[in-house]
Amino acid sequence: MTPAQGTTTKAHKTSRKTTRAKADVSAKTAATAAPQKAATSTVKQTKPLGHVTFVGVGPGDPALLTLAGRDVLANADAVVVEGPEHDAFLTYCPPGVEVIDGSGAEGSRALRVAARARLVVKTAKSAANVVRLLSGDPFTFSSGAEEAAACRKAGIGFNVVPGVSEVSAVPTYAGIPLTMKGDREVTVVDLAENKLDLTRLQPKQTLVLLNASEVLKETAAALIEAGFDAGTPVAVTVGGTTTTQTSVVGTLETIVADLRAAKVTGEAVIVVGAVVEQREALSWFETKPLFGWRILVPRTKDQAGPLMDRLRRYGAMPEEVPTISVEPPRNPQQMDKAIRGLVEGRYEWVAFTSVNAVKAVREKFDEYGLDARAFSGLKIAAVGDKTAEAIGAWGIRPDLVPSGEQSAAGLVEDWPPFDEVLDPINRVFLPRADIATETLVAGLTDLGWEVDDVTAYRTVRAAPPPAPTREAIKSGKFDAVVFTSSSTVRNLVGIAGKPHASTVIAVIGPATLKTAEEHGLRVDAMAETPSAEELADALARFGADRRDTMVEAGEPVTRPSERRPGSRRKS
Repeated sequence: MTPAQGTTTKAHKTSRKTTRAKADVSAKTAATAAPQKAATSTVKQTKPLGHVTFVGVGPGDPALLTLAGRDVLANADAVVVEGPEHDAFLTYCPPGVEVIDGSGAEGSRALRVAARARLVVKTAKSAANVVRLLSGDPFTFSSGAEEAAACRKAGIGFNVVPGVSEVSAVPTYAGIPLTMKGDREVTVVDLAENKLDLTRLQPKQTLVLLNASEVLKETAAALIEAGFDAGTPVAVTVGGTTTTQTSVVGTLETIVADLRAAKVTGEAVIVVGAVVEQREALSWFETKPLFGWRILVPRTKDQAGPLMDRLRRYGAMPEEVPTISVEPPRNPQQMDKAIRGLVEGRYEWVAFTSVNAVKAVREKFDEYGLDARAFSGLKIAAVGDKTAEAIGAWGIRPDLVPSGEQSAAGLVEDWPPFDEVLDPINRVFLPRADIATETLVAGLTDLGWEVDDVTAYRTVRAAPPPAPTREAIKSGKFDAVVFTSSSTVRNLVGIAGKPHASTVIAVIGPATLKTAEEHGLRVDAMAETPSAEELADALARFGADRRDTMVEAGEPVTRPSERRPGSRRKS
């Protein structure tokens, strides 16, 4: 035996003794502990405290929410909000999230903050993951710091997701840089409650005033007394970063009268200093082509999203009014028969003329337990890019999309004629709306194809909008109406009446143009290609041209609803 081997054997023996000893101790310990465990098992376990994340959502524009804030909301169990202005952010929350109104008590700021802090702490004691939404930035002129301190005192952990502060965002949206070469000093003054000594301020610095709207006259006088020149530029911005934003520019001496003349009131962010002079050159938000336009979007609610998002990018305030309800066909047997025929090889082509048609067929597939493999061997046609995208979401690339006009007529233009040698089957499956035109059926028939024209869904006129909306349509309070199909023209006129003569009319294509003119409407803008985005772009081009014309003529830039011509010009 070598020394090394002897050492190993001895170690093994020692290890076995140690193991047996540990086992004996464990057994004794378990026997002793068992009664104690039984005795303590009845002790009530306290529920662990939740966790709070303070999220700054920015000063008004929902798009200013940070990615970190969005991710936190996606995992929230409860959300404490300050009012309806936070509703837009709840779309990022999971289904079933608890929403708690944290608007707080009336009275002084201290009372309101204390009430909100108590509410946040109370919520955290009953929910695991609490998100507290605060306008602007949680730790910048906000109650986030006080509420976080209350959480710490209660033993509740917290995180903070910074947000875009109104101090910087609102001037930026007004086209006013807070710092420039030669202007590097910025002082922010909150005039909410305390009477501040303004004499310590330096006249050459840039000031950002918060909560000063109600004491602006006294503040301007105090600044002049402190050494600021009476002609120092001042900009007052109300509704900052939203499509209701309004800015009024004047001087310390004139700003109160300027606001009164412009009839602008409300909480504002006020900038005082030479940097205000940059607004004329740098204003980018309030000069958008559709800024402040109230635009009616008459279409089905589930399809209005992309168009409304695009209009908002141009500064508009779109309002969706449902004019069409999409419903299943009254006789579902026709669709059932067509789907069976598709699986059995009855068709050579399937032609989709709308996103709704794709959706209707897909729902039938789900009902029968089918998937995209059922299209094997078939050729697929789409009337346009949007319909092609809907088919693409199914994992299918259409064989035919119009190379020219994206319409039924454009599809017929590119459709190959039936060839007895090359085409083993001469039948086309055409799932479409009950009120669709016969253009495609007639065109395919002329090309030698046999068409199974199947009603896949019905378009039903929606209920009339509320009385205030109908009155706004008739009296010209909407700046524009965007029509996305002929049926939206017919249905809007049917349920709400014709838009006022001053209202700008935009349509998605030639067929909709024709229907609008048949109803006595003069069309001002038409999309170059039939898509929601291009429709918004066409209206924006019209708005930009209109604005340029007013500026060149030296006229004030007004919205269509602010002008009342006697009647719409004839085409």
